[in-house]
Amino acid sequence: MRTANDRMAWIFLAAVLPLLSGCTRHSKAEHYYLVATNVKLTYWQNARAGFAKAADQYGVTAEMVGPETFDPQAEVAEFHKVAALKPAGILVSVSNSPLMAPEIDSAIAAGVPVITMDSDSPESHRLYFIGTNNLAAGRLGGQRLAAVLNGKGNVVFFSNPGQPNLDERLKGYKDVFAGFPGIKVVEVFDMKGDAGTAMDKTKDYLGRTGAEKIDAVVCLEASAAKDVGEIFERMKSTGRVLIGMDTDDPTLDLVRRGTVDSTIAQKPFSMAFLGLKALDEINHTPVTPLSHDYALDPFSPFPSFVDTGVSLIDQTNVDALMSKTKAGAGK
Repeated sequence: MRTANDRMAWIFLAAVLPLLSGCTRHSKAEHYYLVATNVKLTYWQNARAGFAKAADQYGVTAEMVGPETFDPQAEVAEFHKVAALKPAGILVSVSNSPLMAPEIDSAIAAGVPVITMDSDSPESHRLYFIGTNNLAAGRLGGQRLAAVLNGKGNVVFFSNPGQPNLDERLKGYKDVFAGFPGIKVVEVFDMKGDAGTAMDKTKDYLGRTGAEKIDAVVCLEASAAKDVGEIFERMKSTGRVLIGMDTDDPTLDLVRRGTVDSTIAQKPFSMAFLGLKALDEINHTPVTPLSHDYALDPFSPFPSFVDTGVSLIDQTNVDALMSKTKAGAGK
């Protein structure tokens, strides 16, 4: 016959064991990777913070890797290297989909879950995409620019053609411009991932006059606006519109001063935060088969796309954004 002490011991174990099993669900041995390019940019440091935040919550190991410049080949090599380690999961921003898609497919075939973020590779077997609706982001910028230009003017873009997310943003702008025949896209300049080339080209654009005058410059990539804005200020350019992308401090300062009319804000922290949690769920609740066309499967356990949202930042709301950013940095 059990004593009162025995009964108390069993009650205690019944209460504590579920908690202990919850604690042991995760392990530092579970390694997750975030692969990107230009990893020193503020944008990617924010993504790293989101990835690390989720890892801290779960008690797993997270690491961001990739080249410090825009180098799609180097990114593919880095992805190949970490996939060979058979990690618990990989989150990747795809700078060149034709190059990266075979690597993603190979990792999936080997049983490594792969989710894309920020820039997608829909032709690959990646499980799904987390990030900005880049077509919508381009349309948001296009609507702003069409309004500021009163539907007429010559526009140039700074981009990295071939990078999926930037190409989608450009299409979004052009979709809007289709309704404004007075707006002409003069050139889409290939930065080749180097903001320095954008600075040099801006001098040329701002020097054009008459019918060749450039009325607006749009930066589709995160690093360009602050450098283009510096040239705008140095040349004391007026009567032209500059629209940026993303929210590093120098770009936001230029918005406050009115040099940059507006910039499109994304949520890289949220993308990476959600990405690690999604990979963790797949790691602990395996899906069979992993290599499958889930995009066309009506019974798929995955969404096709998780939209983390965009906002247009101008002088009316830039201070509020900077306050939130500062407050978040202290958490």
